[in-house]
Amino acid sequence: MTPLLQRWKEFHRSFTHTPQAVKLVWQTNRWATIGLGFLTLAGALLPASQAWVGKLIVDGVVASIQRGADPEQVRSVFVYLIIELALFLLSTGLNHARRLIQQLIQLQLANRIRGEIIQKALNLDLAFFEHPDFYDRLQNARRESGYKPVDLINDTFLIVQNTITLISFAVLLLRFSPWLVIILLVTSIPAFIAETRFSEEGFRLLTRRAPETRQINYLSRLLTEDTSAKEIKLFNLGETLLARYITLFEKFFHEDKSLALRRAVAGFGLGLIATLGFYGSYAWIVWQTVHGSISLGDMTLYLTIFRQGQSTFQGILSGVGSIYENNLFMANLFDFLGLKPQMGVAARIQALPVPLRRGIEFRGVGFRYPDSEEWALRDIDLTIRPGEKIALVGPNGAGKTTLIKLLSRLYDPTEGTILIDGIDIRELDPRDLRQRIGVIFQDFVRYHLPANENIGFGQIDALDKLEQIIESARKSGAHSIIENLPDGYQTMLGRWFHGGHELSVGQWQKIALARAFMRDAEILVLDEPTASLDAETEYEIFRRFQELTVGKMAILISHRFSTVRMADRIVVIQEGRIAEIGSHHDLLNQGGIYGHLFSLQAEGYR
Repeated sequence: MTPLLQRWKEFHRSFTHTPQAVKLVWQTNRWATIGLGFLTLAGALLPASQAWVGKLIVDGVVASIQRGADPEQVRSVFVYLIIELALFLLSTGLNHARRLIQQLIQLQLANRIRGEIIQKALNLDLAFFEHPDFYDRLQNARRESGYKPVDLINDTFLIVQNTITLISFAVLLLRFSPWLVIILLVTSIPAFIAETRFSEEGFRLLTRRAPETRQINYLSRLLTEDTSAKEIKLFNLGETLLARYITLFEKFFHEDKSLALRRAVAGFGLGLIATLGFYGSYAWIVWQTVHGSISLGDMTLYLTIFRQGQSTFQGILSGVGSIYENNLFMANLFDFLGLKPQMGVAARIQALPVPLRRGIEFRGVGFRYPDSEEWALRDIDLTIRPGEKIALVGPNGAGKTTLIKLLSRLYDPTEGTILIDGIDIRELDPRDLRQRIGVIFQDFVRYHLPANENIGFGQIDALDKLEQIIESARKSGAHSIIENLPDGYQTMLGRWFHGGHELSVGQWQKIALARAFMRDAEILVLDEPTASLDAETEYEIFRRFQELTVGKMAILISHRFSTVRMADRIVVIQEGRIAEIGSHHDLLNQGGIYGHLFSLQAEGYR
């Protein structure tokens, strides 16, 4: 396949997203879309009509002069002037109405697309969010997609309008000379080819630097948000990070400047072809007028429609180039919206019994993170009986939290099976499964929202049940903190919004614990739940640990052996495998890994 044919196929393929974009705009506001189409078409014949009326005015003026200001002839000239004014006002009104409708559609469409992007992100697996390629695709999908579909459909309508206008111009020009039509078309094509090439180059440039764009946005947030302000000031990082920000900005600027300069030079150089074509035709029309072949009005008509015809044809080509460029951007959007979750849903969903009778079972479970050759977990065989409390112990990176991610079906095992009451969790509705599990991770979210919502999010359908929220706060020790806030449970937490109240790390952790206690789940998972709590609060929480988890299965991840000894069984995980399992006393008596770690920690308190 020749390079020219290959380029033509790529050019043709790039327009395949136009129907999708038109459908998107149509679904957003069909009546506005119809109105936009109607207004665009309504203005298609106005330029030719205005040019024709202009000819009649000039010929009328010439005739009036020749007849000695004949009253009848003068009146006809003023009638034409009124008609031209009416056509001008109609054209102006149509343009303003079209811009108004376009803005309204654009506002609606931007919100719709943002919503669809967020909804798609909500439906994707956790694995997507742990890969940088996903964020590059998200960056490209978000960029300019809010208005590109409207631009695309507007360009489509304008191409139709300009085509009709150009046909009407061509009909008038053919009365004089077919060569003018040929010159008009041929001299406009070189600039179009160059513009299309630079549009594609600009798109490729923006797409290629998506990772760097995310980096410059990250540096901007890092330098301006409260979560990082203290450390940046203490370590004097501001100037260093700002220098990196400026370096990236200057790199972007030089790339954009280079493209803009080449685009401007090429546009000016190739635009000269169209300019020479116009003035060559201009001279010919003047020559014909001087020799009496056409009237002064005809000269005005042909010069007007040739200039406007050239602009109209360039507008058509520019519209095609714009549609081509917009399709390139829309490809990013539809590519992102076309992402599919990797974890499948069973054709026949099963339901868990209430209450659970047999508990949880891991059978030969192994897991590797996407794009990783190393096993995060391997050969995990573990049973958790109803009402049993177990603790997971091991060094950082041993696979403890990964085990919880598998149980919550944030990931599917690479090998093996996880059963709840004998049912493979892949045969359960993920939403129903997670409703039965209450989890608080070590890297919990700090919602910059009111305190009651921070806790109520643990059971979203109980968000308006203040009594349940308060009870959960009492269990975690957060109630006394919230009571002392300016507006109690209505106090905005965090500093991002007006009236917000910042909490200490330990206080935030109590809020997160309360969120976990909101859910009346049969499986409670606490991943380092007291890492930022003072010793007294930690003791109080775990003194009530048995009470809070009565009748529930509880999985506790902690590095504090004073905490894990309360569990019925302790599971020691090392390098992704279960190394030891048993009660606190059994493991101490074995004198293995657990006993060694316990001795080391106990030694630190002597």
